[in-house]
Amino acid sequence: MSVTVSSPDAPEEIPDAGSPPPAGGNRVWWRPRLGKPGRVFELSFSGVGVTAAAWFLSLSLQPSLLPRDGVIQGVTSGVTVMIGYGAGAGAQSLWEFLGIPRITGRAHRILVPLLVTLGVLAAVFSGWRFVGWQNETRSLLGMDPISPTIWPVIIVVTIVVAALVLAVSRGLRLLFHTVLRWLGRRLPRRVAAVTGTAVLLVVIWSLLTGVLVNGFFAAANATFAPNDTRVTEDMRRPTEPERSGSPQSLSSWDSLGRQGRYFVGGGPTVAELNQANGGGAKEPVRVYVGIQGADSLQGRADLLLAELKRSGAFERKVLVVATTTGTGFLDSNGVDPLEFAWNGDTAIAGVQYSFLPSWISLLADQAAVKETSQVVFATVHQYWASLPEGSRPKLYLYGLSLGSFGVESILESINIVNEPIDGALMVGPPFVNPLHQRLTAERDPGSPASLPIYEHGRTVRFANEQGGLGRTTGTWGPTRLVYLQHASDPIVFFSTKMAFAEPEWLFPGQRGPDVSPRMDWFPVVTMWQTLLDLPGAGNIPMGTGHLYSATANLTSWVAVTQPPGWTPERTKQLSKILEARPYVNT
Repeated sequence: MSVTVSSPDAPEEIPDAGSPPPAGGNRVWWRPRLGKPGRVFELSFSGVGVTAAAWFLSLSLQPSLLPRDGVIQGVTSGVTVMIGYGAGAGAQSLWEFLGIPRITGRAHRILVPLLVTLGVLAAVFSGWRFVGWQNETRSLLGMDPISPTIWPVIIVVTIVVAALVLAVSRGLRLLFHTVLRWLGRRLPRRVAAVTGTAVLLVVIWSLLTGVLVNGFFAAANATFAPNDTRVTEDMRRPTEPERSGSPQSLSSWDSLGRQGRYFVGGGPTVAELNQANGGGAKEPVRVYVGIQGADSLQGRADLLLAELKRSGAFERKVLVVATTTGTGFLDSNGVDPLEFAWNGDTAIAGVQYSFLPSWISLLADQAAVKETSQVVFATVHQYWASLPEGSRPKLYLYGLSLGSFGVESILESINIVNEPIDGALMVGPPFVNPLHQRLTAERDPGSPASLPIYEHGRTVRFANEQGGLGRTTGTWGPTRLVYLQHASDPIVFFSTKMAFAEPEWLFPGQRGPDVSPRMDWFPVVTMWQTLLDLPGAGNIPMGTGHLYSATANLTSWVAVTQPPGWTPERTKQLSKILEARPYVNT
C-alpha cells in the first residue's frame, strides 16, 4: 500500500430533492456540495495539512511555563501536530470550495517544496534546541537536567497520539458525510446541510458535556471515594481535646475522611512550639468535619461550630476558617507556619466537600466549594459576631488553590459587611477566580501582571516566593488580604483567552523571575502547552509551580495577622525550623 499526499476527494454533486434534472445532463455547479465520505483508515493526506503539521510540530517544542517529561511532551506534540494538520487541510478545502484557482506552473514547483522544506527544518531545529531549553528551565526551577535519551519516548507518544486524533477526526468526518448524504436524498440540499450539521453538533455537544462528562465525574467519585475511608499507619489519631477525632470530639475519627485525619493528627506539638518560641505554647486547635460527618451541608456547618465551641476555639487569639481543596486537603505548609507564629494560640477549622483530587475538582466542584464556603462561614461568623469584640479572636480566611475560590466567594458576600473579617490568605489562586482576575486586570499602572499592585496595596497585596508585599508605599489598612502566587504556576495563569491573545504576563518587563525568558506566545499552541502544564504543577521543586514553601506562607501570615512584637529575625529563625520539617503532601 502506498502513502499518498493529496488534496481531498473531489466532492460529488447531488441535486436538490424534487428538483428537475438539469438540461443536457450538466452539473448543478451553483449548489453546495457535500462530498464523498472518506475512510477512517487511509494513508492519504492533505499536502497543505502535512506542511502545516511540520510547522506546528516545531511550535510544540518551544518553551512553556514548566519543563515536560517525555510522555507529556509527546502528548503536547501529538495534539499540536493534528491542530496544525487540521488547520492546513481545512484551509485547503476552503480554498477549493470557494473555487479559487490553484497555484500552478513554476510558482507551484518553487513554493510547495520551499514551504515543506522550511517546515521540516523548523521542526528539526526546534527538536535540536529542545533539550537545551528544557535544561535551562529545569535549572531555573532547581530540577535535574535531562538527556537526549528522552527523544524515543517523545517520538513514539507523538505518533500514537497524532494517529488517535486523526482516527477520531476522520471518524467524525465520515459520520457527518454519511448523515448529510442520507438527508440530501430526502430534503433540499441546503436544508439537509444546515439541519444535519446542527443536529449532529447538538448531539456531539450533549455527549461531551452531558453523558460523557457526567459519566466521567461519576466514575471519578466511585474511584476516589473508597480512598477517603482508608486508614493508614502514618495517620495519628489525636488524644488532645483540642482536636477533632479525639475521644472528646463530636466529629468522630471515622467520619473525618482521609485528609481530615491527616490534618487533625498533624502540625507542631506543644514541645516543638516551646522549643521554637522559648516556652508558653498552647496546643493548637484543629477542628474538621468530613462529608460523612452529617447528612447535609448545614448539618456539617453546625457540627463544625459545635466543635469550635467545645474545643475552646473562640478563646484563642486567632481563628481561621479554612476552605479545603478537592479531597479536603489543608496544606501543612499553609497552616503550620501560622501556629508557629502565634505559639499555638490559634484555631483552624475546615469542612470537606468532595472526594475528588484538585485537578478534577477544579472542573466539577466550583458550585460545591462556593456553597460550602458560604454556608460554613455564615454559620461560624454569626456566632463570632455575637461575642464581645474585645474578647473574641481575630477572624481570618485561608484557602489554597480551589480553596481560594471559596474564600473569594465569602469576601464578595454581604455577610461580612457589618462585622468584617480581619484578613485572608489565598495561595495559588486558580484561573477560575473572578476576584483575582478583576484585581489583576485593574492593577495600578506600571505593576506587572505576574505580581500586581492594586490601589497602592491599601487592602489587597500580592506576593511570591521572593516576597513583594512591601513594594508599595501605600498604607495597609486593618483588613489585610494577600494573594501568594508563583509566575510559574499554570493553575494561576492559564486562560482560554491565550488561544488568540498574548497574555500580559509574557509581555516584556511583566514576566516573573521563574518564567523562562525563551518562552514566547503562539496562537492556540501556547494555550494548549500551558493546559498540559497543569497536571505537573505539583510535581516540581518546592517554591515553584503550584508548590508554595513554608517560608513564603509564614511571611504572608505574619503580614496578614501581625503578631505582636514581630521582627525580621523571628521570620528568619522560624523559617529555618519550618524548612527543616518534612513536608507531608497527602
